[in-house]
Amino acid sequence: MEEPTRKLLVIEDDPGLQTQLRWCFESYGVEIAGDREAALESVRQHHPPVVTLDLGLPPEPDGTSVGFSLLGDILQQAPHTKVIVVTGNNDREHATRSVAMGAYDFFYKPIDADMLELIVNRAYRVYELEEENRRLSMRHSSAPLEGVITGSASMLQVCRTVEKVAPTDATVLVLGESGTGKELLARSLHELSQRKEGRFVAINCAAIPENLLESELFGYEKGAFTGAARQTPGKIETASGGTLFLDEIGDMPAPLQAKLLRFLQERVIERVGGRKEIPVDVRVLCATHKDLHELIRVNLFREDLFYRVGEVTISIPALREREGDALLLARVFLERISKQQGKQGHRFSKDAMAAIENYSWPGNVRELENRVKRAVIMAENKQLTASDLELGGSSAEELATFNLREIRDRTDRQATIRALNHVGGKVSKAADLLGISRPTMYDLLRKFDLKPK
Repeated sequence: MEEPTRKLLVIEDDPGLQTQLRWCFESYGVEIAGDREAALESVRQHHPPVVTLDLGLPPEPDGTSVGFSLLGDILQQAPHTKVIVVTGNNDREHATRSVAMGAYDFFYKPIDADMLELIVNRAYRVYELEEENRRLSMRHSSAPLEGVITGSASMLQVCRTVEKVAPTDATVLVLGESGTGKELLARSLHELSQRKEGRFVAINCAAIPENLLESELFGYEKGAFTGAARQTPGKIETASGGTLFLDEIGDMPAPLQAKLLRFLQERVIERVGGRKEIPVDVRVLCATHKDLHELIRVNLFREDLFYRVGEVTISIPALREREGDALLLARVFLERISKQQGKQGHRFSKDAMAAIENYSWPGNVRELENRVKRAVIMAENKQLTASDLELGGSSAEELATFNLREIRDRTDRQATIRALNHVGGKVSKAADLLGISRPTMYDLLRKFDLKPK
């Protein structure tokens, strides 16, 4: 008979319950521990993904202090392990305290084998998902694009594009919403290029007043204006031999756009107040969150400059478009920020994970990192909830993310409603849109209690 591959540690001092629980979990490789020392040794030796812990352990089986102490030790020794606390009948105080300390879930005595098996199976599935996320984060943390963590196909395609374009001297325009990581991608383009030994000089065109931006970019001669006490090279000149990154180029004033266009065409500059042409060997990368086509339409951005800076255009997808990346990034941020703050052992609750997956993240990766950091600093417990992330709660329907039948039903219902809305409630046309027969369409309407308009 094949030995079970899934491991479960049962911490229970009652011999009768030990036998009952071993019998309940025949599909698991069950290890039994009757006291604190045996439990810790089993955690060290077997690394169980899931643990059931009875709070009443010797030498005080009628108390809970040993159980709570052991819970803290397990979570510190194996922070990714899912601990299910077994406590007395309707003992809500101990159950709440356990979850606040970082336990995955709790269960009241007397033991209901079916219900406990359901909780253990769900904990094991969550553990497997988290393990896969950790493997993905490790795989992509060693990717050529340092700092880019992703598992989504759209973002991986962006990374492949960066790898192809980086060795060239093409001028690159990076597009994306605020907080998507445009400067991070620009730095990757520099680090993977032949100019990586040169300087990476960044300037935010939206952060500098218009009357100062020209001198910041092109430099100035002594006496060019009041306060110009000495000759000063600009950012373009400083970046010679390396890379110049113009962030938020969509906010560049029109007069400077003309001067930048001339530099990109001729590769020479003139300092403010100077007459000498200075050749500059620099690669130019640009970025903006604005719609440049719309700015061109209303005469706020030069069309010829657009084609000059956009020899290659890379669009970064918003976080909401990167399937699975929100939770993956949240876990990486949680681990990193916890270490920085000296507060290791934090984990996300089930409602926090559901909230992260269902939130639209208008501020993208920057917002996600800030929310995790604030939660780590402010939370009083090791387990971070949706409330700690200031994301609110999630419904029970949203939490049922591992039940394939429920997921399919939810998707089918949404698709049916969308199809009906697109065709004004006409059943036959909706069926055509969905690629199904009319009888099947009527079955869906009955199943989901929908009425065509």
